[in-house]
Amino acid sequence: MSEERVGFFTDTSVCIGCKACEVACKEWNAIPEDGLSLTAMSYDNTQALGASTWRHVAFIEQPRPDGRTQLPVVEGGSTAQETAVGGDGELRWLMSSDVCKHCTHAACLDVCPTGSLFRTEFGTVVVQEDICNGCGYCVPACPYGVIEQRPHDGRAFKCTMCYDRLGAGQEPACAKACPTESIQFGPLDELRERAALRVDQLHEAGVPEARLYGHDPDDGVGGDGAFFLLLDEPEVYGLPPDPVVTTRDLPAMWKHAGAAALSLLGGVAACFVATTGRGRR
Repeated sequence: MSEERVGFFTDTSVCIGCKACEVACKEWNAIPEDGLSLTAMSYDNTQALGASTWRHVAFIEQPRPDGRTQLPVVEGGSTAQETAVGGDGELRWLMSSDVCKHCTHAACLDVCPTGSLFRTEFGTVVVQEDICNGCGYCVPACPYGVIEQRPHDGRAFKCTMCYDRLGAGQEPACAKACPTESIQFGPLDELRERAALRVDQLHEAGVPEARLYGHDPDDGVGGDGAFFLLLDEPEVYGLPPDPVVTTRDLPAMWKHAGAAALSLLGGVAACFVATTGRGRR
């Protein structure tokens, strides 16, 4: 990695669910339309990340926590995160723009047999669509369920963090389009410091449930290149609470497989020697 590692910090406490990030991502990367279908459970019309949805804004409707009326983000009024959706203000929306996490230890890289997936000089993980052979090994390897194959040709697609824009010294299209700076782009170490300060600010303002997700280099994937400030448990946003790199046991598995193969070869050799000895007698 020749450049400073960069990434995303998504502060969900200021996300207004405008979906400008989804639109900018599709437009810049020329991602095909993949249909709009409401779940009848929320205003979410893209539902999940996929081969043709590299940014997904989740809408979660839930009861408002007791003892608090607004987040300290916009003076003089509540934010979209705390907008009352019930008649007496008992509900709130949580919104979060999800994306590929660009893991430090990326299992998708470990299992790709063609080198289609590679680590860029910026520390991001990119799929080269002209090399992908559609084997699909990367799909179950991703602990976040981000990668998906397109049905018509089987090739895998996901967020590239706008690799072409990074090469030109520009920020990714989604971060550029975000009107509230919920999606922040920059050097990863700087973003982690900024996120820690934001959590402290929210705690001091009476939002004790504010927490970071994916920022810790000691977690099961070595930390994410795209991490989040959440206002509830990760599961509420559809995120695994404790993700681990799915290929972590591969070295031990290959070791056991090698030992088993040697044992089998030893048995075959012993049988051959014994059979040959009886023939001579």
